[in-house]
Amino acid sequence: MSLQSFINEAISPWMQEDGPDNDIVMSTRVRLARNFSNVPFPLTANKEKLSVVSNTLKTHFENQSFEQYENLEFFSMEQMQALEKRVLVEKHLISPHLVEKDLESGVLISNNEQVSLMINEEDHIRLQLYFPGLQLDRGLKEAFRFDDWLEEKINYAFEEKRGYLTSCPTNAGTGLRASVMMHLPALTLTRKMSKMIPAINQLGLVVRGMYGEGSEALGNIYQISNQITLGRSEQDIIEDLQSVVEKMIERERFARKMLVEQSALRLEDRIFRSYGTLKYSRIMESKEAATCLSDLRLGIDVGYIDHLSKTILNELMVLTQPGFLQQYAKETLNAQQRDIRRASIIRERLSLEKG
Repeated sequence: MSLQSFINEAISPWMQEDGPDNDIVMSTRVRLARNFSNVPFPLTANKEKLSVVSNTLKTHFENQSFEQYENLEFFSMEQMQALEKRVLVEKHLISPHLVEKDLESGVLISNNEQVSLMINEEDHIRLQLYFPGLQLDRGLKEAFRFDDWLEEKINYAFEEKRGYLTSCPTNAGTGLRASVMMHLPALTLTRKMSKMIPAINQLGLVVRGMYGEGSEALGNIYQISNQITLGRSEQDIIEDLQSVVEKMIERERFARKMLVEQSALRLEDRIFRSYGTLKYSRIMESKEAATCLSDLRLGIDVGYIDHLSKTILNELMVLTQPGFLQQYAKETLNAQQRDIRRASIIRERLSLEKG
């Protein structure tokens, strides 16, 4: 599969599947940080040392398959265009940090885009697995099995007392970062989310925007993940995150119920105003689009809108990102041109489902 085939399709195959609690939980990600035992970490390694890592991974795993994760394909950061990198970031297949690391850096991506293996980012290996809905237990099990498959060819940097050694101390121990992407419009509208975030942080978890650290929670989409990896088992980390996410799901559903019961007309008006804006606007900035798309998805979930697909939020949150807009236009666009193109794509997508 060529790079073009990855970036032509906004929605990865796994995202089109149903998952548990997918009215609120958009996706689950499990990431493992690993390093070679006999190579300096990327922060200090020279090109020659880093090439040992990239060549080893390419030699043993390029075009290989592990169960349903088929045909891992390698893409070099050095050989990719800036727009291609941006699109892969928007699909969450690589991190913004990897984009800046040209030296012997790359990524292995499975055919179904459910697995991406970032090479020579902050660590030698950042293994990521994605699942639709809330599937933390499954995600951990699958990550362990994939990790075992990698370890058949790689000796990891590991100590009995400290666990897996990583560039950043916050990742040492298990090397595990588990995260859940949640759509929480009712908690945001009722201003309860801002009160919940400090309490979540006190539990050793962190709340970020859609694209992780430093990103804004556009479209009422929040990424919740663990902060602590050292001194705790992987199962403990997963169970704590699962518990918090389940409570947030419960509160979001209750908040939606209260909005429908107590502010039905105002809520319905908000949703259909946003729907109208999406259907007829000719210019649309990214923040406005994200807000309106969030309202539209809420309208679908509470039953006000019954002729649109639930995947529309997932699709358009990706399709309307700057990289995809320019990929679709096949040219570089300035900010105003992107706003015009964004509005056009949204109108085109909505026209596919008549109501």
